[in-house]
Amino acid sequence: MARPIAKPAHAPARNRRRQRPSFSLLRTALFAALVAACVFAAPELLSAFRTHSPGLVAAPTLASGTVAEQLSVGGLEAGACMSFAPAASRDTKTVFIDPGHGGLDPGVVGQVEGQTVLEKDATLAVATRLAALLESDGYRVVMSRTRDSSVTIVSATDSVYGSLTASAEHRDLVTRAACANAANAAALLSIHFDAFADPSVGGTETFYDAARSFAGDNKLLASDVQASLVAALGTSDRGVWSDDQLVAPTLTSTGSTYGHLIELGPPEAGWVDDPSKMPGALTEPLFLTNATEARVASSPSGQERIAVALRDGLEKYLSAV
Repeated sequence: MARPIAKPAHAPARNRRRQRPSFSLLRTALFAALVAACVFAAPELLSAFRTHSPGLVAAPTLASGTVAEQLSVGGLEAGACMSFAPAASRDTKTVFIDPGHGGLDPGVVGQVEGQTVLEKDATLAVATRLAALLESDGYRVVMSRTRDSSVTIVSATDSVYGSLTASAEHRDLVTRAACANAANAAALLSIHFDAFADPSVGGTETFYDAARSFAGDNKLLASDVQASLVAALGTSDRGVWSDDQLVAPTLTSTGSTYGHLIELGPPEAGWVDDPSKMPGALTEPLFLTNATEARVASSPSGQERIAVALRDGLEKYLSAV
């Protein structure tokens, strides 16, 4: 089994924004280049979340036509923390879906045949398809974001040269956990895509937190999601790992190491005062720095394959607990 990409053999460690937010020089440089090229371009939104009337933004809907409502969590951006009722009335469970990054945080930047692929766009596309599938199957779904934005409201002081500050990123991640708690979700799934300096590296990996009272459920959820993705995508199985096996950069030069993914917990004063209260996992189905995998992640058919695999993994877990 491959080791987690955060600790590959004979390669420098790679900081991960999903843990303790930090300034990534490479990511900042790439994003600055994108800003210079795209600053006057209108953001591309999913058609399901758009209205034909200029200047008006419709409430988010899924394929079934269900209109979402925003949960009561402080400091939310418009379109954040949105709840979708199930297509069929039943004693239903709630699934919290978190498409990683958004807004000023593009996540991983990849290239496919000269076209830029942003992690924030791919995660939102997959999450929207996944939400529609789960809603059709009778689950209530809550999405951390339904458009190209952060989850928490950001101001001009929350960005430096077009990138979110570390404190704003930290607040955004804490707000995602607060949304999951407000949803009273049975499971939390955060969707990301991976990256590495060597473009030949690819595969699927999923992370969970082993320091929680429900660590066993965390691992079961991560394992079900990982197995479903690998089977559906035919990718290299990079494994299921506890999040303390990731690189843990500090927020500032004087900050202490939290050592876990903020959305998954555990509690630590000043970092995660109110952690997520349900089993959760963070999955990275593909590498956007691998051209073959980026092509899958950026295509509607590939995004649908990923969403179906995530649905199958989630439903296998939910049927067992």
